[in-house]
Amino acid sequence: MSILKVLSFSACFLVAGSCAGAGLDQSGIKTAVDSAIQPLMQSYAIPGMAVAVTIDGKNYFFNYGVASKETRQPVTNRTLFEIGSLSKTFTATLASYAQVDGKLSLSDSASKYLPSLGGSSFDNISLLNLGTHTAGGLPLQVPDDLGNTGQLMDYFKHWQPAHAAGTYRKYSNPSIGLLGMIAAKSMDMSFDDAIEKKLFPELGMTHSYINVPAGQMKDYAQGYTTKDVPVRVNPGVLASEAYGVKSGSADLIRFIGANMQAIKLEAKLQRAITDTHTGYFVSGEFTQDLIWEQYPYPLELKRLLAGNATTALYDELPAARLNPALPPQADVLINKTGSTNGFSSYAAFVPAKKIGIVILANKSYPIDQRVTAAYRILTRLDSEAASKN
Repeated sequence: MSILKVLSFSACFLVAGSCAGAGLDQSGIKTAVDSAIQPLMQSYAIPGMAVAVTIDGKNYFFNYGVASKETRQPVTNRTLFEIGSLSKTFTATLASYAQVDGKLSLSDSASKYLPSLGGSSFDNISLLNLGTHTAGGLPLQVPDDLGNTGQLMDYFKHWQPAHAAGTYRKYSNPSIGLLGMIAAKSMDMSFDDAIEKKLFPELGMTHSYINVPAGQMKDYAQGYTTKDVPVRVNPGVLASEAYGVKSGSADLIRFIGANMQAIKLEAKLQRAITDTHTGYFVSGEFTQDLIWEQYPYPLELKRLLAGNATTALYDELPAARLNPALPPQADVLINKTGSTNGFSSYAAFVPAKKIGIVILANKSYPIDQRVTAAYRILTRLDSEAASKN
């Protein structure tokens, strides 16, 4: 039996009304998703994928293949995937929440909250710089020889930027990781506890973790490298803050709904989530929000692909500060990719259209392919909804 035949189904979870969100019926949504996802799975021999679509507050789930080639356990909307750098959006949300609650200010210097960094370059690097990859050239990864927080702080203490803060964008795990450390410290919590015991519960995300409990390991998918070698993430310094979340499509599409104010949340938390959509810098093809990246909508696929190209991940690119900052917009597409060695993720949403998508896979495959699949699904649903209204 082929992987695609093991499981390919959809379910509609209603918020209100019927399953026909935005003038679309469930079969039409399934056709749009299947046509984009099934060829992708075949081309890259992806064992399992979970896709969730939200349309006007209603969530639809489409699950394909297996969570493990060994057990043949089918993917469901509770299957836990490593979401890689999509985790950074939760770190950004936590920092924004701390700011709304008066625990910190993104305009403050990083050294204000970490006295051990006083007198270092971080006297001139704000928390906002950390959350927008504009600290001045922090590396993509934490150096391999750093094995604990003490060594990390010593590294930061002696690190010298290549550029003035706020002038260049360089994607960096240490950058967002340091912001996460500071946000949790301002709340008098460990980062893991701040995410697992505060943020996730308040978001209504009941099956998401940094540290998967023993009783939930049955839902943890097996990841596979591009060469089909079984693998799971190997936690290191700042792993929790930068790429440590494991979650499923049900929880993640709820988070996307929260980002479009489609679910009821406590007012401070909703404000914090919305504030992460503020635009601070323009760099390359997109506006850099607090971790999230946004584009004017509608947009052509080639621009979205250019913004998610390897240059945005590996290169130092000039960044122009928006002054004043751009308030959260509706007519935009907001997105974030994520990867570990054995998993791939992508999330995108368009607030004005009330549509969003999460794509999860238990294999590493190219970013441009998941971005293209999501774009085709969202634009097809948008077009069909418009034609029926």
